[in-house]
This record gives sequence, C-alpha cells and structure tokens, in this order.
Amino acid sequence: MGRIKYQEAAGIEVKRGRPPAGPAPSKADLVKLYVQEGHSVRDVAAALGCSKDMVHRRLKEFGIKARPSAKRSRLRKLDQGKLFAAIAEKGIDRTAADWDIPMRTLTEYLARLRKGTS
Repeated sequence: MGRIKYQEAAGIEVKRGRPPAGPAPSKADLVKLYVQEGHSVRDVAAALGCSKDMVHRRLKEFGIKARPSAKRSRLRKLDQGKLFAAIAEKGIDRTAADWDIPMRTLTEYLARLRKGTS
C-alpha cells in the first residue's frame, strides 16, 4: 500500500480498485431489459456480460427505481368475502386446496387478519 502513495506523490498515474467485470450497461439496455421486459438484475447482468453489482450501481446512477425483491402474497388480491364464505362452507383445508394456496400460508394470513395486520 505504501508504494501507491509514493507513486502518486511522484506524479505517476496509479490504478486503484478492481478492474470492471465487464462493460458498464447503458441506460437504454437497462430500460429495455429491466423495466420493459421485467428481467431480474441477475438476468440483466448475465445478458450484458457484467456483474449484478454493476447493474445495481447503474440503475441508481440513472435514477431507475429497483423493484423490491420480496413478492407480495396473492392472498392480498383475493376477495375476503369470498374467502371467508368458502372457509365457512368447506373448511380451511379444502378451501386451501381448491384455491391452490398452501395450508400454512392461508392459516398465517388468517391469523394476521385477526390481529389486524395484513
């Protein structure tokens, strides 16, 4: 580390940090792949031949808002009235099977509704 300071003091250009892991993606590429086509950051990085960190940096640099990584539950979109009617008629286990929802997910969702947090 000491050599770099002496080289800088002598006016010699010094390379710092790691070399880039590929070309920096352009804004047009990011908008096309990430925003319009909806690919993930990893997919965009693989397609453009750079690192996912580079894609994140460029998204921030261009002011493109990153999508959240957590997926929202499909249960939030369901009509609660129909859900409760189905549970009253068939029971929780049969409703979960009919609506293609894991039993545990449905019971945890109902518990959150009872507490008042959804």
